[in-house]
Amino acid sequence: MTIEKKQNGSSLTIAVQGRLDTTTAPDLEKEIKSGLDGVTELIMDFEKLDYISSAGLRVLLSAQKVMSKQGSMKVIHVSDLVMEVFEVTGFTDILTIE
Repeated sequence: MTIEKKQNGSSLTIAVQGRLDTTTAPDLEKEIKSGLDGVTELIMDFEKLDYISSAGLRVLLSAQKVMSKQGSMKVIHVSDLVMEVFEVTGFTDILTIE
């Protein structure tokens, strides 16, 4: 998995490529936590995300909780496979997905 961060003022975009699973979720969690100071908008770009496991969902939920206190979070460019995981787990009700 590769993680690319782009900050534009108080907006942070994190693009994730590859598989987000138990092996890679801690890396993403570390990247998110280290970059949220002063961020009011977090954008998770999943255009190149191939797979997400429950560990990845937990990282998203944690980020959503933080961002609900200091701004907003949205997930963009979600593939059909990842969207299916979001729908089955009820994350479509929790996350803003565009």
